[in-house]
Amino acid sequence: MNPIKPLVLACALAIGAPLAAAAPNPLSVHVLDLQSGQPTAGIRVRLEQRAGAQWRELAAGVTNAEGRIPALYPEGKPVTNGEYRIVFETGEHYARRGQPSFFPRIPVEFTMDAATAHYHVPLLLSPFGYSTYRGN
Repeated sequence: MNPIKPLVLACALAIGAPLAAAAPNPLSVHVLDLQSGQPTAGIRVRLEQRAGAQWRELAAGVTNAEGRIPALYPEGKPVTNGEYRIVFETGEHYARRGQPSFFPRIPVEFTMDAATAHYHVPLLLSPFGYSTYRGN
C-alpha cells in the first residue's frame, strides 16, 4: 500500500473533506460445486488478455473460502476493450480431493468493454461438466 494514502485520508477526515469512493474492481469470479452446492475454495485462477495471436497474463489469484475472487483485474490498470480469458485450474482441485475429473483446466473467453462497470464470471463445477455465464 502507498504510505502516503493513509496520511491523505487522515488529513481529509480531519478537515471534513468529502472522500471520493474508490472505483470497484471491474472483474470478479465465483466457483460453486454442483455436487455439494457449496463454494469451491482453493481454485487457482489466471486472467489473461489477448494480444494478437497470444495470450498475456494480467493477474492471478486463488478462490477464497466463499469460492470467490472479488477483485481479479489488476489494481490501477485501466480496462481496455478486448478479448480476455479466465483459466480455472480445476484439475488441481480434484487431484487434492482424490477425485477423477475430465477437465484439467477450464478456459472461459469473453470480451470486456471499458464502458461497462463490472463483470462477474461464475463457474458451476462438477468433475465431468461445468457451466458459466455473465453474472452481476
